[in-house]
Amino acid sequence: MDLSNDSLPAAALLDDDVTTGRILVIDDEPVVRDVLQTVLDKQGYRVEVASDAATGRQLLDSETPWDAVLIDVMLPDADGLEVLRFVKEHQPGVAAVMITAFGSVENAVAAMKLGAFHYLTKPFKNDEVRALVAHAVQATRLRRENESLKKALEQRHKFEKIVGKSRAMQEVYRFIDQVAPSRSTVLIHGDSGTGKELVAQAIHRRSPRAHKPLVIVNSSSIPTELLEDNLFGHTRGAFTGATGDKPGLLETADGGTIVFDEISTVAPVVQAKLLRVMQEKEFLPLGAVESKKVDVRILAATNEDLKTLVAEGRFREDLYYRLNVISINLPPLHRRMEDVPILIDHFLARFNDENSKEVRGVSTEVMEKLLNYRWPGNVRELENTIERGVVMAQGEEITPDLLPPDLRDPVALPPSMALPKGMEFYEAVQRFERQLIESALRQANGVQKQAAELLGLKPTTLNEKIKRLKITP
Repeated sequence: MDLSNDSLPAAALLDDDVTTGRILVIDDEPVVRDVLQTVLDKQGYRVEVASDAATGRQLLDSETPWDAVLIDVMLPDADGLEVLRFVKEHQPGVAAVMITAFGSVENAVAAMKLGAFHYLTKPFKNDEVRALVAHAVQATRLRRENESLKKALEQRHKFEKIVGKSRAMQEVYRFIDQVAPSRSTVLIHGDSGTGKELVAQAIHRRSPRAHKPLVIVNSSSIPTELLEDNLFGHTRGAFTGATGDKPGLLETADGGTIVFDEISTVAPVVQAKLLRVMQEKEFLPLGAVESKKVDVRILAATNEDLKTLVAEGRFREDLYYRLNVISINLPPLHRRMEDVPILIDHFLARFNDENSKEVRGVSTEVMEKLLNYRWPGNVRELENTIERGVVMAQGEEITPDLLPPDLRDPVALPPSMALPKGMEFYEAVQRFERQLIESALRQANGVQKQAAELLGLKPTTLNEKIKRLKITP
């Protein structure tokens, strides 16, 4: 093997920065290890050697990444291909060069098929080693750089678990960063499906309380009596069936954050007790005679205008002002349509992974429909649409036939309505209103609460309209 320095190394043609880095040589022949270490040391690499597969695996298993690995095809305790598989599993971005004896090139070719960068045939020349290792290091560096750029691009469009690059969402991200470190109560307002809970989670994760519990209370789905018990807990004998003390969610969240989803649905009796928690930092479990101290940060989310509810006498004014210390309004999806393609890619990746599918995108026609739709159900509706498309898709694209009915043939107000002679304005409005409600009910499979969310109405308001228009659900 050549140890002369009389030829110009091909590596000199590459960037100077390439000739620095960590190289691992795994070979059982001492002379080969010595030659490779000497040649690569002179190039400025930090070289470590191993005489068998076991030692090589230990070095590969270290947290510090390698820039290139040279592996002998024939090792005393393992096949070199097994070591190559180990490299691909534990340090997949590292370029691996296989060392093989002359006449055993077929082994090296097999290694190439398994993902080896290249192979080196014994006996080799110094300049050949220098050039091959330099190219291997450069390949490793480029791969890492590409991965870093890819992650950076992904993170530009993501904040915690929230996806979006629009100006409106950038404002939301800035708001979260500003308020997260504080102890202040935050009121998060937005239509159903806009991601209020995700914002609450992001505030908690970026706060000093991140290592403490995050408790989310879905108050709209819990009856008042059960909500009281869940929140404040009870003592033994507080009511029939209370056979022991039970801590409530407030006690569970002590030191952390508690999120009230749809705070507007909390009954007045619970509102009064919640106000005491905010003012006195204490609460009284059901059946107890002594209060318990608690340190929790309260975040509240709502799709209702709490100020209007206060005026109507349906929400406590003092609690409203306690909650509304800092408030944020989340934009509906139709006001940030530039985020739709990014959200589509995000949901495609997620549902492909969950369903072991390989749907690569949506057809041009589908994209046009998605970008022209108003999204009354916001991000949640888009999420459901993509999940449906991924599950139902037989090919690599989501096609129009896989869309929900209202997206395939959306109800839209014609630019000019050809009205029958004598039709009054309110009759035309009523007819269109009926169309919208019937369409929403079909999309929600007859579930009025879901239909109300799609239309941006309260369930009670939708129920009144259904009765007034005599619509059969």
